[in-house]
Amino acid sequence: MGWLTMSRRSMRGHATAKAYLDDQFTYSRPVEGGTEGLKVLASSCQQNRTYYAAVQVLKNGVGTEVFAVVCKVLWNPRSKTGEQFGYKDMTENMGPCEDNCPRAILDLLTPTDHEHALDWRKRCAENLKRRARKLENGDRIKLGAAITFTDGHVGDEFFVEKRGRRLSFRAPDGYSRYRITRVMDMPWEIVPTTKVHKTIFA
Repeated sequence: MGWLTMSRRSMRGHATAKAYLDDQFTYSRPVEGGTEGLKVLASSCQQNRTYYAAVQVLKNGVGTEVFAVVCKVLWNPRSKTGEQFGYKDMTENMGPCEDNCPRAILDLLTPTDHEHALDWRKRCAENLKRRARKLENGDRIKLGAAITFTDGHVGDEFFVEKRGRRLSFRAPDGYSRYRITRVMDMPWEIVPTTKVHKTIFA
């Protein structure tokens, strides 16, 4: 399915992209012998860019399997062309490139044997694991690949300097400090170092 765009007036009173999409994927309709529908159990729309939802299949009002819906989102309330909101929807079975689904949504999904869905869930879990890593002041890290900075420095090992939530990185052989954007999304490992403890004499 391609992109569907609209003005905010066409959002049927919904104030946010998340609210509109929650409504789109929650419905019940009559079919021969009963009803069928979907119900959003949990959802997230991170920075109004990507919508993730755990959606349950309903048959005669009874919940069955739960699968993931992923939507690319266009959110531009100031657009003068009337395309203030848009989305492109996919299911996990389509193997979306977007793989930053929150843990709370992943945990609601029922088992699947679909190859693309399994791969997508694995990528999401790996990204969550990477973001859960901790960096402490003084840690030495080695990146999966070297980075070239604007001053010409090329390096893959750095000491971490942490001030509150702010991180900077110092090259082991110099005093220059660097910022590495989205470092928690990158492959890296802690380099073991020997810590020297002060000796206290009585």
